[in-house]
Amino acid sequence: MATFGERIANFFGGIDTETQEGLQSLFVNELKDIYYAEKQAIDALGEQADASTTDEVRNAFLLHQNETRNQVSRLEQVFNSIGIDVEEGSCDAIDGLVDDAQRIVSNTDSGSLTRDAGLIIAGQKIEHHEIAAYGSVVTLAQVLGYQEAARLLQQTLDEEKNADKKLTILAESFINNRAASESDDTYRNDRDRTDYTEQRSVVNPDGTRYDTGSSTTRGDSFTI
Repeated sequence: MATFGERIANFFGGIDTETQEGLQSLFVNELKDIYYAEKQAIDALGEQADASTTDEVRNAFLLHQNETRNQVSRLEQVFNSIGIDVEEGSCDAIDGLVDDAQRIVSNTDSGSLTRDAGLIIAGQKIEHHEIAAYGSVVTLAQVLGYQEAARLLQQTLDEEKNADKKLTILAESFINNRAASESDDTYRNDRDRTDYTEQRSVVNPDGTRYDTGSSTTRGDSFTI
């Protein structure tokens, strides 16, 4: 039975030497960029774990951090399997996604479920980027006939999809609902404080106002 890569090649009438060289160059450059991205992800996952509120979210990030370390080693095997020196490229996308995760931490309260909800969103953005990247290089490896590389890359692709699924389960099982309740409680508390202040505010006949809530002990005079 023809491989997936062979079926694609046959569909397009075969790949000439010049086209194959161009695809190989594209494949190698993509590998370098993914290699860089995975190394950035290791640090980012550690930061996300440290910032997490619940043990469940923290452990999910730590587990995937260990997985990502293995994925970096697997990428090095891919480089070796095609006879290319291991080298980092660059990836503006992962840099932006890591910055986005850091911004979420800055904009949410420590110890809140809202922060965990935001970190899951940030984590899944990174996972979706990696799923797209690995899906692309798996296909290129198959087209180019790099069967061992395709097998190794497919293994990582499956792990990325599984990591994304785990984050979805966490979000939908309790994180999002508890974060929503947390927001409702904050709103109610803020509204109650506002209502209380308004109820304790007294208007004098001359139009001036004083707040009886400013008194801390019985017998204190009010400032008008």
